Amino acid sequence: MNTFDADELNLVELAQQYSDNDKARELLESLRWPNSPVCPHCQNDGKAKPIYHLEPKATSKAPARKGVYKCGACRKQFTVTVGTVFEASHIPISKWLLAVFILCSGKKSTSSHQMHRMLKVTYKTAWFMTHRIRYAMGTGNDAPPLTGTVECDETYVGGKGDIKTKLLRKTPVVALVQRGGDVRTQVVSSATQVNLLKIINANVAKSATMNTDDSGVYRNQLTAFAAHNIVNHSVKQYVLKKPDGSKAHVNSCESFFSLLKRGIIGSWHHVSREHMPKYAGEFEFRWNTRHTTDGERMVKAIESVEGKRLTYRQVV
Repeated sequence: MNTFDADELNLVELAQQYSDNDKARELLESLRWPNSPVCPHCQNDGKAKPIYHLEPKATSKAPARKGVYKCGACRKQFTVTVGTVFEASHIPISKWLLAVFILCSGKKSTSSHQMHRMLKVTYKTAWFMTHRIRYAMGTGNDAPPLTGTVECDETYVGGKGDIKTKLLRKTPVVALVQRGGDVRTQVVSSATQVNLLKIINANVAKSATMNTDDSGVYRNQLTAFAAHNIVNHSVKQYVLKKPDGSKAHVNSCESFFSLLKRGIIGSWHHVSREHMPKYAGEFEFRWNTRHTTDGERMVKAIESVEGKRLTYRQVV
């Protein structure tokens, strides 16, 4: 299997060294299975029962599929794409790897139109590819709770103008940011007290200190946490200086929202409510891997494809 230095990986190297589909498949195998192949059907890792790499017979006249394995436990065949967002795709793995790298390295994302021009695939194909990659980037339900100082804020994206439009067309997005750590996002039908408290309780440890603005949805509702600092935006207060010298704010949330909106304005132009969770998840992934190189971020993205499928019927 191929090995490479993720820290030094760039788009030129990826295009030059892994444009061959056999090499691209071997690279994907080494990233998904760093030790040995694992059966996606029964999770056999080859220790209890062997996993065989199927090779065509020299006398066989039938076309051979490359990269096919057979599990000695469940007796089923599989390839490296089975059980991932790449499964059942006719797009070469080499182009999939390029698409993952491009989405991982674009700070303000890349539109499907741009992807279709760069990869020389149809717009429909590029649109489906980008949605599958974004789906893989999303944080799973098993993510550990946020700790320390956690900021919570909400924003509205899409739509235009006045209050009536805001309520009818704009999409509320809630963000939780651990100070110096990860962000969690969730799209809600409305930014009500019930919806926000449900998200906070599901994602934040009770030992955390919560920072919010002065919205009434938080008032007297976060007493279960270690502390609750309120920044009064209504009087143009954006940083609360506490007696111990520490500072409370929700500026990390504001920073994340500014990046998300730059993606909408500069790359996508319009995002429908039903697809907003995947777009927010893409920016969430890049934020959470902001201290890594583009190559390392690509490796993390490929590691996250495990156990995820997204069919075209599901997307549309």
